[in-house]
Amino acid sequence: MRASLEFFLNGERVSLAADATRTVLTWLRERRGLIGTKEGCAEGDCGACTVVLADLHGGKLRYQPVNACILCLGTLDGKEVITVENLKNHAVQQAMVECHGSQCGFCTPGFVMALYAHHKSGSTGALADAIAGNLCRCTGYRPILEAGSRMAQLADAADESADDKARRARLEALPKDAVRVDGFFAPASAAELAGYLARHPQATLLAGGTDVGLMITKQHKDLGEVAYIGRVAEMRVVHDGKGELEIGGAVTYAEAYAALAGIHADIGELLRRLGAVQVRAAGTLAGNIANGSPIGDTMPVLLALNASLVLQKESSSREIPLDHFYTGYRKSVLQPGEFIRAVRIPKLAPGARFAAYKLSKRFDQDISAVCAAFHAKGSEARFGFGGMAATPARARRAEAAWQGGVEAACVALAEDFKPISDARASSWYRTAAAQNLLRKFARGVSSREILDL
Repeated sequence: MRASLEFFLNGERVSLAADATRTVLTWLRERRGLIGTKEGCAEGDCGACTVVLADLHGGKLRYQPVNACILCLGTLDGKEVITVENLKNHAVQQAMVECHGSQCGFCTPGFVMALYAHHKSGSTGALADAIAGNLCRCTGYRPILEAGSRMAQLADAADESADDKARRARLEALPKDAVRVDGFFAPASAAELAGYLARHPQATLLAGGTDVGLMITKQHKDLGEVAYIGRVAEMRVVHDGKGELEIGGAVTYAEAYAALAGIHADIGELLRRLGAVQVRAAGTLAGNIANGSPIGDTMPVLLALNASLVLQKESSSREIPLDHFYTGYRKSVLQPGEFIRAVRIPKLAPGARFAAYKLSKRFDQDISAVCAAFHAKGSEARFGFGGMAATPARARRAEAAWQGGVEAACVALAEDFKPISDARASSWYRTAAAQNLLRKFARGVSSREILDL
């Protein structure tokens, strides 16, 4: 086991024996003097701190944008972090100049890095999605989108290929074994993780850090003992079976996207609006479940699909339905030292109907006021909701009333939940919206059709 983090920063090899739970942003600015990476929100919302992580995934070189403000240094082990200072008149920078994509300039480095990651990944996705996690307060987005289109024309393919080849060689030379730096432990196997948690049952589990990072930046907490699961090989796998998906506890949203969207297009649409590309590159499905927020967007879908969780403690494991996981607000059946090893999700049976909807004040990067997923086949129904109770929950009365017609189910739905009023929506709105979403499902209106309106 190593006692130092090993990674690359803009091509330079770095070894660190401390600061594993410090954010990448503060380390870059205060220790390395790389101040092109900005702090805007310190919570992963504005994109001013965007850097790019390069790693080897499935034997392939991968580039992903991440929010440095909520990313722990320990998660860089085995990777290369690329900042705006490393680009030096890259095609994306030239395109921003030609297309007048910068005004005050504060957000510009973040946009540049988001577009750089989009370009280097060879993504065919929409440019608007690539920069949805970056906020601009003065220039507007049209010239930035134009720059995104222009950069492909300016790029030098030979230089890009040579850059990739050198980066791959650097990454292949990095060690792959477990790491322990002060209270930070990054195991390489599930057995190592289970053994560590048996000795440190109160340790903070760290996956993508999209929630844990806020404990550092907003609550100013010392995390103490931390177990980072992002390098556990057995938990980085997606098994796509004939009738079921099994998604490992360390699999990110980005890595699980294709498999989940393959179940139903509405799930892909929901994930496209979950955070932004920076959040989806780091956050995990299992982390969203374990966090237990009543407005977590993935749980309504998983409840409607009758998903189950594989929980492990030491050498023992058990499987429980997701609808038996939560015991109260942000509370669950997880025992000290136990962790979510995998999520099992049944696929839709032939003839089944499904829909998922997200209602929020903003389209991108916003927390749901109401999130709902509906799954029906014949008289059987499973309805999952977020934002309606202290935990994500099924609407069991509405499910039972479904066979009596949609209006009967809507009446029962008002008995299932007594939602709170808060800054996002009133109790009345949430109830009325949930009922109307159920009516849309009954009419066969898809999530995409609502957005197209």
